[in-house]
Amino acid sequence: MKTKITIALTGLNNTDNPGPGVPVIRGIRESETFDPRIIGLAYENLEPGIYMEGVVDKTYQVPYPSEGSDVLIQRILEIHAKDPIDVLIPNFDAELYAFMRSQHILEEAGIKTFLPTLEQFEERHKTNLPDFGKKYGLEVPFSKVITRVDEIEKLKDEFEYPVMVKGKFYDAYLAYNEEQVRMNYNKISAKWGLPVIIQEFIKGTEVNVVALGDGEGNTVGAVPMRKQFITDKGKAWSGITLDDPKLLDLTHRIISAMKWKGGMEVELVKSSKNELFIIEINPRIPAWVYLAVGAGQNLPEALVKLALGMEVKPMDTYEVGKMFIRYSYDLITNLKEFEELSTRGEL
Repeated sequence: MKTKITIALTGLNNTDNPGPGVPVIRGIRESETFDPRIIGLAYENLEPGIYMEGVVDKTYQVPYPSEGSDVLIQRILEIHAKDPIDVLIPNFDAELYAFMRSQHILEEAGIKTFLPTLEQFEERHKTNLPDFGKKYGLEVPFSKVITRVDEIEKLKDEFEYPVMVKGKFYDAYLAYNEEQVRMNYNKISAKWGLPVIIQEFIKGTEVNVVALGDGEGNTVGAVPMRKQFITDKGKAWSGITLDDPKLLDLTHRIISAMKWKGGMEVELVKSSKNELFIIEINPRIPAWVYLAVGAGQNLPEALVKLALGMEVKPMDTYEVGKMFIRYSYDLITNLKEFEELSTRGEL
């Protein structure tokens, strides 16, 4: 008999720049252990996951982390008081700091999480990636953090164009000249704030690994994939699982060295010389995680088990050649549902 459990998640924005919430929920609903009740935590009242049939059982609107960590956590505790939450899974980089900082408050209230430590979160940050590479002996592209527009002109002394222009949380653009760097710098800084990261462009094939660490240095599961189709936002719209021991070994090394706790996505470029360069390490489960579920590793279910202190055996096999292809369709819903969420803050 399955165990009844209530799980709250963010990341319901299942658009062309999708959040991980919906695929994480799909994995949990396929669990052989749990009978889940899903609470969606929505930052915007037009996040598609709110209205998709069979995804969430209840939705609550929550304030953006930018309004203050305390405000966000207080809202979570208010929801918990009338609708008890067993496990909370945040799915955005920008909100993780608030939840990591408040893990003890959530724990005391009876809400379980399974998140990286603040030290782990900062160590793999895009702004710290060069130092991260040196510390662990990993290949990373040369990068530089900039905070002023007048620094852009001097980049030609240290970089060859094109270069990648990245936000501290999200967004990455390829820039072929100084003017494009300036345009993307303004776009990113207006949306995500400073600093902006300038990164050496490595030409090659983009490959990613979704993984889960147990916090003791062990890899619970890991599945590599190659992006088959990439959107203009740099998101994988299609991908295929790979048989690549080198990718897996690299991921195991990172998780073992850091004693990583929680979900992780390692983004890499495989150069023409077959060298692997780490371009990002994202501190949470990625939006393409359902490919791992389909290939035989239900990482969302395993994450819930770890949060509850249950034993989880490492998953070391998966199906190679499994593909995912995203699609869009018109979801029809009633205006009264939108109005209810907008006025009452819950649906």
